Amino acid sequence: MGSIPNTGESTKLTQPSFDEFQRQTSLMTSCTLLWKELSDHFNSLEQNLMKKSEALKDKLRVLDEQTKKSLNVLEKRETTIDGSVEIALKIVEKSKEAALSVLEKESEADSEDSLGEVDDGDGVLAKLRWFCLKMEARGFWSFVTGKKKDLELLREKMPLALVECVDPARLVLESISEVFPHDRREIRDKSEKSNDLGWACVLILESLIPVVVDPVIGKSRLLVTSSVKERAKEIAETWVASLDERGGIENVKTPDVHTFLQHLVTFGIVKKEDVDFYRKLVIGSAWRKQMPKLAVSLGLGDEMPDIIQELISRGQHLDAVHFTYEVGLVEKFPPVPLLKAFLKDAKKAAASILEDPNNVGRAANLAARKEQSALKAVIKCIEEYKLEFQFPPENLKKRLEQLEKGRTEKKRQPAAVPANKRTRANIGGPMPPAKAGRLTNAYVSSFPAPSFVRSPSHGQYHPGVSPYSPPPTIYGSVSPPPPPNPYLYSSEAAAPGFGGSYPAPPPPMNYPLPYTAYGGPAYQPAYY
Repeated sequence: MGSIPNTGESTKLTQPSFDEFQRQTSLMTSCTLLWKELSDHFNSLEQNLMKKSEALKDKLRVLDEQTKKSLNVLEKRETTIDGSVEIALKIVEKSKEAALSVLEKESEADSEDSLGEVDDGDGVLAKLRWFCLKMEARGFWSFVTGKKKDLELLREKMPLALVECVDPARLVLESISEVFPHDRREIRDKSEKSNDLGWACVLILESLIPVVVDPVIGKSRLLVTSSVKERAKEIAETWVASLDERGGIENVKTPDVHTFLQHLVTFGIVKKEDVDFYRKLVIGSAWRKQMPKLAVSLGLGDEMPDIIQELISRGQHLDAVHFTYEVGLVEKFPPVPLLKAFLKDAKKAAASILEDPNNVGRAANLAARKEQSALKAVIKCIEEYKLEFQFPPENLKKRLEQLEKGRTEKKRQPAAVPANKRTRANIGGPMPPAKAGRLTNAYVSSFPAPSFVRSPSHGQYHPGVSPYSPPPTIYGSVSPPPPPNPYLYSSEAAAPGFGGSYPAPPPPMNYPLPYTAYGGPAYQPAYY
């Protein structure tokens, strides 16, 4: 008979087989998940590679287009050189003939006198043309700086006059050399040092741009001689080297910065390696109206988002709005929130002024002026960029009217007048003036003025004391009788002639001696 199988042994044999199956199952599941993860990873890598490949192809396409465009521009510049030079030579020849004709016709003095009045536009243009034809840089500079009130007229007429120059770029360099790169006025007259003439430098440099641009291809090429351009580079390097003497970028004056940047743009001597330096200068003088355009001309267009963000972090929200509109980043930096933040900061500043214990007397006036200037700037910005629909200015205008009305009413309030300290302590009534010359009819004589007498309305002196001591006999004049006003002589008292005697004094007054007891001529009344 066969043996009976042992059930315990069969159980022990089958148990490890089931565990192995479970282990294999979990291993297959892990491998499946890992495979899926790896597949997804490789798919993402493939997609990224495809995207980068497409981006690289786009960049190559743009680069090819820019290369073709640059080659076309270079070809155009090369083909137009002869034409531009011919046009420039004709202009120079014309200017030369005009200058020679002026020199032949009249001398310098007669020419200046023949210009007549220069208050109107024609007179200003004639004067500027005369200096340009003569290449008289010093006279040109003096005339421009003396016409600051006619700034817009100069801005309009100066380019027309610079066209008449044989070498307008050289004339401009020699003109502004009076104050740029160094202010040389201190050598001759220190009183002129405080008069800032940066506005004149910027005006002249701006007026030169339309004169020196290429008549064929425009601003991409400036008709400036190599010698003048080298001189302009030397001037710019001298200014940069003098920054340490001026206290660094942080302490340099804004008009000087504006002149320097405009100098670079006008003569086309911007350096790409100095972009970070230009950026610091632009941010430090961002409140200037022309600074956004200058920043673009300096090659800072790609860095404008960072510049705007830095201005916002500095609290210069209004300047950030101007930069935003200049480069077309309105969607990225909406102007209305920036303007509201600017007004909020202005209100905080006004409140801090009111809380300042050092400005107790004028704190209200300073705070009102601070808020007024902020409101005016925001209203002007809204009108300039047509933001009335997004930011209605009616409430701002009402607030501005309230502030102006409050300041006007405060000015109309009469000032507190201090009490008169010159009063009589014992007998009452005001003291007489300190100087006889303050009276309407002051005593006119080479001798001392007569003493003031007491009014009859006041009480008498003690009978034992003489109210007035008799004057010495050397004076030869007589004290006048008491007028109705205790301090002013009446016309009736001065009526008698020079040789007549005065009438007797009123009864209440007791004089120790008769009027004619001095042995001299009678009293002569003072002239009115």
